[in-house]
Amino acid sequence: MRAFRWFLLFFFMWLVCSSAQAGHRVALVIGNSAYKSVPRLANPANDATLVGGMFKKAGFDSVDVRLDLNVGEMRKALREFGGRARDAEVAVIYYAGHGIELDGTNYLIPTDATLETDSDVLDETLPLDRAMFAVEPAKQLRLIILDACRDNPFAKTMKRTIASRAIGRGLAKIEPASPNTMIAFAAKAGSTASDGDAKNSPFAAALVERLPTPGLDLRKAFGFVRDDVLKNTGNKQEPYVYGSLGGDDVSLVPAKPVVAGPQANPQDAIRRDYELALQLGSREVWTAFVAQYPDGFYASLAKGQLSRIGAEEARAAAADKAKQAEDERARLAAERANKAEQDKAAAAAKAAETAKLAAEKARQTEEAKAAAAEQRRKEAEAAVAKVLADKLVAEKALANRIATDKALAELAAKQAAEKKAAIDSETKVAAVAPTAAQPSLTPNETAKLLQSELRRVGCLATAADGDWNAPSQRSLTLFNKYAGTKFDTKLASFDALDAIKTRPGRVCPLICERGFRVDGDACVKITCRAGYRVNDDNECEKIPEKKPIATRDETKNRDEQRKQVESAPAKPQATTGQMFCNGAGCRPVRSGCKLVPGGSGLASGDGRPRAMMEVCG
Repeated sequence: MRAFRWFLLFFFMWLVCSSAQAGHRVALVIGNSAYKSVPRLANPANDATLVGGMFKKAGFDSVDVRLDLNVGEMRKALREFGGRARDAEVAVIYYAGHGIELDGTNYLIPTDATLETDSDVLDETLPLDRAMFAVEPAKQLRLIILDACRDNPFAKTMKRTIASRAIGRGLAKIEPASPNTMIAFAAKAGSTASDGDAKNSPFAAALVERLPTPGLDLRKAFGFVRDDVLKNTGNKQEPYVYGSLGGDDVSLVPAKPVVAGPQANPQDAIRRDYELALQLGSREVWTAFVAQYPDGFYASLAKGQLSRIGAEEARAAAADKAKQAEDERARLAAERANKAEQDKAAAAAKAAETAKLAAEKARQTEEAKAAAAEQRRKEAEAAVAKVLADKLVAEKALANRIATDKALAELAAKQAAEKKAAIDSETKVAAVAPTAAQPSLTPNETAKLLQSELRRVGCLATAADGDWNAPSQRSLTLFNKYAGTKFDTKLASFDALDAIKTRPGRVCPLICERGFRVDGDACVKITCRAGYRVNDDNECEKIPEKKPIATRDETKNRDEQRKQVESAPAKPQATTGQMFCNGAGCRPVRSGCKLVPGGSGLASGDGRPRAMMEVCG
C-alpha cells in the first residue's frame, strides 16, 4: 500500500511538471521615453511598466521589463530573450517608443540615436526583423506588439542622401513569413498613434484590459482593442494586426478548467464501511474494521465502539457473578448453614453487587463517549457535505460565467466583423443624412473625419468641424485635381476618406494668404524694407509720393472769383485783338487783360473755340 502511494505521488508530480513545461510563456517589454536628440516621450515608460505588470499577473514564467535602452542594450536584451524563447511555447515582445520606416523596412529607434542622415538608420537603429528573429524559436505562438507609430521627429530633420528615398509617416505594412506569428501595430500602416492625455496611451490601456481574459482568442482580443482605441480617440487611430493563426483558438492566458461534477471523496468508502459496521455492532466486525483501517478519524470511532462493547461485556460478567453470589447465599440460608458461611456468602454477594454497579457505570460512560463521538462524526460529515455543496455551486457559477463571457465575446467579434464589412463597402454617405451601411458614424462624424484627412494632405485650411460646407467641398475639388480622382465633392463619402488615408504626405500645394510666402511646409510673413509695401502680387513695391490736394475752401474761392469775372459787364477798353464770349455776348479782350484756360467763356484766336477765362490786372 505504501509503495503504491509513493508511485501515485511520483506520477502526480511528473504530470504537474510536464503541464507546466508545456505552457511555458516568456515576455520582453521595452519602453523608450528619454531620447537624447529629440523631445522626451511622455508615456512609453509608463506603458511598458503597465504591460509588464499585466504579463506577470497573467502567470508568465519570465517577464523582462527594460526602460530607456540604447542601441547596445537593445541588441543584448533581444539576444538574451531569444535564448529564453527556445524553451517556450509562447514568446511575446512589447515595444513602446519611436520607430521609423525607410524604403519599406521598419526600424526600432534606441534612445541614443541621432539620425542626422537617412544612412544613419542602418547603423543607429534595430530592424524589426531582429525582434521577429528573437521570438521565432517559440513553438506555439510568436507575438510582437508595437506601440511605435508615433509622429517621428527624426524624419523632419533627417537629411536624405538620395532625394527619391522614401521615409514613411508611420510604420510600413508587414506580412510575417513564419506560421503562428502575429504583429500588432498601435495604428494602421502609414498612420500615426497618439500618446493621449492620460498616464498611458489609449493602445496600452486597451491591451491590459483585453489581452488577459482567460480563454479569449487573440484575434478577438485585438478586435476589442481596436474598438476601444477607435472609441477613445474619436475614430482617429485604428490599431491593426498583421499575420495569421490556425483554426484553433489561441489565447494569451489559458482558460480555467471547468469541473463537470463533484469530485470523488476518498473517505466515502471508509464511511460506508463504518456505517455498515455500526449497523452490525459486534466486536468481530469492529475488530476487522480497525484491522482494515488502522489510522484516521473513522479508526478512532471504531476503537471507541470496541471500548463500549468491552464495557458492556464487563457489566454482563459482573451481573452474572452477582447473581451467582446471591444464589449461593440463598442456597446456604436454605440449607441452614452456619453463620460464618452465611456472612461470607453475604459479603461475596455485596461485593458482586458493587462490581455490577461499577460495571454498569463504566458501560454508561463508554456509551456516552460513543454517542458523543458519533455526534461529532455526523457533524463533521455534515460540514464536509456543506463545503462540497458550496464548492459545486461555485464551480457551476464559474462555468456559467465563462460560458457567458465566451458567448458575449463571440457576439462582439461577430458584430465587429459585420461593422468592418459595412465600413469597407462601396456605400457612399451623404453629408445630410445617415445610411444603413454605417450605423456607427453620423454624417457629421464622417464629414469631420474627411476634413481631418484633407487638412493632413494640405487641401483644407479651416478647422475640422463636421460641417460639409463650401470650403470643404472646394478642398475635395483640390484633392481631385492634384490626386487625379473624381469623387463627388457634394458628399462626404467613405470612398474619399479611404483614398485620402492612403496618401502618406501632402497632396495639395501649400497656398499662403496675401502678405505671406511659402517656406517649406509653412507660410512666412513677407517683410518689406522701409518705403516699400506688399502689393496684390505678394511683391514689395515702392510707396508712391502723395501730391498736394487743394482744400475745399481754396476751390470754393477760385470758383467765386471766376463767376464774378464772367458776370461782370463789359467796359470799353483797349483790345488785344482776341475775342472773348460769355453769356452777355462776344467782345474783344480788353487791354491789360489776358485769357487763361478754364471758366465758362469761349475764346477764339486761331479759329478754334476753347474754354477760357479773362483775367485783368
